[in-house]
Amino acid sequence: MKVLLLGPNGQLGTDIRRAVDARGAAFELETRGRERLDVSDPEALRTVLGEAAFEVLVNCTSYHKTDEVEKNATAAFAVNTEAVKEMAALCGAKGARLLHISTDYVFGGAKRARPYAETDPPAPVNVYGASKAMGETLARLADGGVTVLRVASLFGVAGASGKGGNFVETMIRVGKEKGVLSVVDDTTMSPTATADVAGMLLDLLAAGAPPGVYHAVNSGEASWYEFASAIIARARIAADVRPVTSDEYPTVARRPAYSVLDNTKIARTIGRPIPHWTDALDRYLREKGHTA
Repeated sequence: MKVLLLGPNGQLGTDIRRAVDARGAAFELETRGRERLDVSDPEALRTVLGEAAFEVLVNCTSYHKTDEVEKNATAAFAVNTEAVKEMAALCGAKGARLLHISTDYVFGGAKRARPYAETDPPAPVNVYGASKAMGETLARLADGGVTVLRVASLFGVAGASGKGGNFVETMIRVGKEKGVLSVVDDTTMSPTATADVAGMLLDLLAAGAPPGVYHAVNSGEASWYEFASAIIARARIAADVRPVTSDEYPTVARRPAYSVLDNTKIARTIGRPIPHWTDALDRYLREKGHTA
């Protein structure tokens, strides 16, 4: 299967490349990084995608600096919405499949009793979430064969592009340096390893899964405080983790109070259970050398 990967050097893109390498000849992978393709340039998109030979386009590009995006809506919608719509139309025209990475931030608002299913209507509370939700909608209108993978709270060995690492590394660094961390305890999400997302993505392709929306997250849920506490405990850092409210740490962009995603659909589709986030965290810490 010929796969063209956009955004190959971020956390998820890196783990997709590693997963393809591990699976041998099942996938033939080509990549295009931002130095070779500005996805916000429609003409560049048409040229590059028109000339490339692929059966599947995996789009890991995104303008995802949530607070910065709040003041740069035009740029956010160019990358997260208009570019995705263009990719879908181009894929449809050449008989290829678009697999687009989206986010739990298409949801938002108050706490709720159950995780979000793929059938729940999006209701973003910030510009980033709105641009990603609109990107999903326009892409699927442009081509009915589009597959959307919603991911959440990612951590991977490469670190987040433009964010200086990831939450796990930040907690370890601050815990070692200061011995105390204050982390919000009123925001609940789905901590997710990019290595596991990469595996789910390739499994969907290998299974010939039907198009649509899938929640590709690790099982379980946690507040950021609970996630931080697990990181510090499992990495055996001598630090105190203290819960605080979001009001004590205001941000430019509003965050969803609850954005946990239900992964039942993707587990059923690929025929296997999805690991719990604590299992994913343990594997990550071992690979990064943070455990004895």
